Amino acid sequence: MGHITSEDVKKIAHLSRLDLSEEEIALFSEQLESILDYIEKLSEVDIEGIEPFMNAAAEGNVFREDEIRESLSTDEALSNAPQKGGGFFKVPEVIQ
Repeated sequence: MGHITSEDVKKIAHLSRLDLSEEEIALFSEQLESILDYIEKLSEVDIEGIEPFMNAAAEGNVFREDEIRESLSTDEALSNAPQKGGGFFKVPEVIQ
């Protein structure tokens, strides 16, 4: 597998619109190289005869029964809200 250079990291950062310091570029070069080395090791594993794992919930989804139970009161739900009014959370206006 090819070596990850600082130029590779700079190009990725540019495409991601990230402004990285030289220290971060060096760190990420090293980390990406380590990740690619690990992927290379995984490609060496013999998987002959192993069935693909398609779904973690192979038995199907497990749903609980809907049941009515006590919930938070409005006062409890709003107790830690930075801003509240009229029984609702107040948030900054996003549509003008």
